[in-house]
Amino acid sequence: MANNKFVTVATVQERFNLRNYTPGVDLKEAHVTVADVNRPALQLHGFYEHFESARIQLIGNVEMAYLDKKTREEKDEAYKKLLSYEIPCVIFCRGEVPEDEFVKIAEGAGIPILGTDRSTSEFMSALIYSLNKDFAPYTTIHGVLVDVYGEGLLITGESGIGKSEAALELIRRGHRLVSDDVVEIRRPNNERLYGRAPSITQYLIELRGIGIIDVKSLYGVEAVKDEQRIDLVIKLEDWTKEKEYDRLGMTDEYMNILGIDVTCHSLPIRPGRNLAIICETAAVNHRQKKMGYNAAEELYRRVQSNIAGE
Repeated sequence: MANNKFVTVATVQERFNLRNYTPGVDLKEAHVTVADVNRPALQLHGFYEHFESARIQLIGNVEMAYLDKKTREEKDEAYKKLLSYEIPCVIFCRGEVPEDEFVKIAEGAGIPILGTDRSTSEFMSALIYSLNKDFAPYTTIHGVLVDVYGEGLLITGESGIGKSEAALELIRRGHRLVSDDVVEIRRPNNERLYGRAPSITQYLIELRGIGIIDVKSLYGVEAVKDEQRIDLVIKLEDWTKEKEYDRLGMTDEYMNILGIDVTCHSLPIRPGRNLAIICETAAVNHRQKKMGYNAAEELYRRVQSNIAGE
């Protein structure tokens, strides 16, 4: 398990298409190290206790309205005090434009000043969401991730057992590939996991005996997806007659990934079994369970009603 150490301000600027008011400052050298952001209203008033200078600072209408009531000397003092801290960057929202004196002081301190037309609250929400994904704990798993009817299906198993072949058949049935062979998994919060492919293998599948195929080129953009929430794990394993397999599904098994339990089904492999259809059915059944209907519980209820009727 690991997480990113930093994100450059250049990445944030490009991601949100922000205006750059300090072209003389190298955005690639300015690093964001935390996902939280701050609106420095209290700091502009002079209160710096508990000030988190490592956060991106957002200035909106409220902060600008407050500054407009200050004299020139008070403004300059507030600017110098705020920009004396090692701030990753300051972003002006709602189309607000920083004063020339603010930009001059920021350039002298090497602090980037950026701008956006988006509302402060909406932009703050989007920025925190984006940074949470950047700094989220992550791991890699050997497997295949496919979007099946909107459900993120993570197929695992030993090398050569048929994961890629199952994924290819699912793609031919209209579903979308997210990653083959290696899945990068992130946990942006304590409830959800998201998987994507490493950039070097994105949209590619390895088929033994054929080689590497480009799914996007062969089947079109509708056959691939960049990222997908992980909802269900299918673990492929060789069938053995000595092992007892769950035939009713009354109890769920789980795989723990980054501290989150994900429903997991062990699927025994035998000649003649259509893995794609089974995986497709498992995804639909899982979706149905989330909607409140469990076929195994319904069967149990019918059996109990039958016994009670006798």
